[in-house]
Amino acid sequence: MSRMILFTAAALVATLTFGPVPAQDMASLSEAYMISRGGQLYDKWWVSLKVEKPEKTHPAYPEAGKKSGADTWRCKECHGWDYKGAEGAYSKGSHFSGIKGIAAMAGTDPAKIVDLLRAAPHGYTPDMLPDEAISELALFVSKGQADPAPFVIDGKPKGDLAAGKVYFESICSGCHGLDGKKVKDADPLGAISGNTVEMLHKVLNGQPGEAMPALRVLDPQIAADIVVYLQTLPE
Repeated sequence: MSRMILFTAAALVATLTFGPVPAQDMASLSEAYMISRGGQLYDKWWVSLKVEKPEKTHPAYPEAGKKSGADTWRCKECHGWDYKGAEGAYSKGSHFSGIKGIAAMAGTDPAKIVDLLRAAPHGYTPDMLPDEAISELALFVSKGQADPAPFVIDGKPKGDLAAGKVYFESICSGCHGLDGKKVKDADPLGAISGNTVEMLHKVLNGQPGEAMPALRVLDPQIAADIVVYLQTLPE
């Protein structure tokens, strides 16, 4: 099977609308599906679950940080899109919090990660993240972290522009348009694609609350190729 046929078939299967999944249905779901859901929860869990966002700043968010309110409850806000926290891209700048990343948790028993997420300082209650959702988030932390380092050079994606164009036009343009401007209530892709590691995370796991393909079942180089092309689209 050619790389392109594999891409198209898998991407179509991965085009799913994310939301709460009844516990009785989880046993039949693929691990890749649940990891992708976990990746979206890591991004912005209340949008993924279609619940009210937190209003108050997370009680454990450090004074050194520059964010407040709901943003401080996003996993990515402290641990980063590169999963390295204060040792990665968030070592400085407006997202600095001084909190370490989650890279060291890769391979940890998901049940232990659930316990950490429920306990202080995280404090994610069942009202915020139901058991099935927090299990998916833990599965992502344990098995879903894709190290972006091999696909990034000096903050830019390392990939094949021509291949990325084919992938984007074949699977992404149906929703985003050929110019990346079709979604009317969102910024053009060319204007928001500058954060390479964020774009890699979203291409691999999907966008919270949207029926966007999660491409983590494919070679991650395909995601990098797409991000290369996204950064050529008009702003």
